[in-house]
Amino acid sequence: MRLSTIALDSGEVPAVLVPGRGLALLSDADPALPRSLLAVLEQGLPTGLEEAAAAVPANRLIDPNSATYRPLYRRPRKILGIGLNYRSHAADLSAPVPEEPASFFKLDHTIIGPEDAIQLPLQSERVTAEAELGLIFGRECRNVDEADAIQCLAGVCLILDQTAEDILQRNPRFLTRAKNFPGFFSFGPELVTIDEVLSTFGSLETIRVSTVRNGDVQASATVAQMIFSLPHLISFHSKVMPMYAGDILSTGTPGATVINDGDLVEARIEGIGILRNRARRTL
Repeated sequence: MRLSTIALDSGEVPAVLVPGRGLALLSDADPALPRSLLAVLEQGLPTGLEEAAAAVPANRLIDPNSATYRPLYRRPRKILGIGLNYRSHAADLSAPVPEEPASFFKLDHTIIGPEDAIQLPLQSERVTAEAELGLIFGRECRNVDEADAIQCLAGVCLILDQTAEDILQRNPRFLTRAKNFPGFFSFGPELVTIDEVLSTFGSLETIRVSTVRNGDVQASATVAQMIFSLPHLISFHSKVMPMYAGDILSTGTPGATVINDGDLVEARIEGIGILRNRARRTL
């Protein structure tokens, strides 16, 4: 199942893809559901939602190609990022392979959606964009074993994570500042539920993440090339803090690319989708 948030005259509303037909509003599939995707996740994805969406009349469906996609939601309790989680990225930076996950927080003011501008801040002359696979939690998790970790997820999404690299290079203690300018976290356009992901890929390790700038692939790697596996990341962080429904874990990038005014940057995962944003210099 593929869920999204789209813009209508009434505001931003959650929708579900009915394959081969169009997008059904969740409110049409089930009028009792909350009016935001985050609230739906917090309540728990209902069984039978896909079947209910398939029963929505054709005249209520929206063409997915004409829809305006927004961030999946705007107020998650937590956004966690992982630094240097692909061996190729660590090698590119001539950095030692970390012995434990190096995580950081991003705040919700950084969130933008598909096609929104990445504002390049005046305080930085070297901003990078990084394609990442995002994990979206579907329930509260605490002290989870790796064997049970994937069961905590509602699904996955595409992410573009931005960094003011010149600020970070001045001092690694400046990580929070370098990661938290407005527009430095794009996610969407779809949440692909974990059952569909497993059906599509068989193994999460075969998922390939690519950072693309102006149509050219800058870096690409499979999840199997991560230093810390997805189950390990989930388990590790659940033993540090509770993870709640709607929390986002951005799992690291195969490689970053420097972006300048006018550049079009993409996160691509075949079988999941494409997330696009264009960089704009703040005046």
